[in-house]
Amino acid sequence: MAHVASKQGILCADAIAGKETQPINYKMVPSATYCHPQVASFGFTEAEAIEAGYKVKVGKFPFQANGKALGLGESSGFGKLVTDETTGEILGASLIGPEVSELLPELTLAQSMEMTAEEIAHSIHAHPTLSEVLMEAAEAVIGSPIHM
Repeated sequence: MAHVASKQGILCADAIAGKETQPINYKMVPSATYCHPQVASFGFTEAEAIEAGYKVKVGKFPFQANGKALGLGESSGFGKLVTDETTGEILGASLIGPEVSELLPELTLAQSMEMTAEEIAHSIHAHPTLSEVLMEAAEAVIGSPIHM
């Protein structure tokens, strides 16, 4: 993946320059498949998180209930968040739908900053946007999806 190779090159150059570096957490690297609809993911799947010993809580929300997706005529797919039930932190996500590769950075940033599903749910997302699927999936994690 080009984005991983780029980050590896930057880390290599920083190490050669004597700068402090942080290793890449390869489990949390975002992945995208540019098909129609797009597929994107990072981190643990639900099954992997359970196998790793996490107590898991999942939130899922369909693009069919998203105004922007309906307006684009591309309402197939969903956003699914996998969280640690104890801490609320994001463990991974799976997305299938319109332009989901563009939605991934919000989640990888949230995960790296140890944000919780509740914090994502309470963050105001512009309307109408595809990113509202992430907010609604986070709301589903905490038991309060609005548009379902």
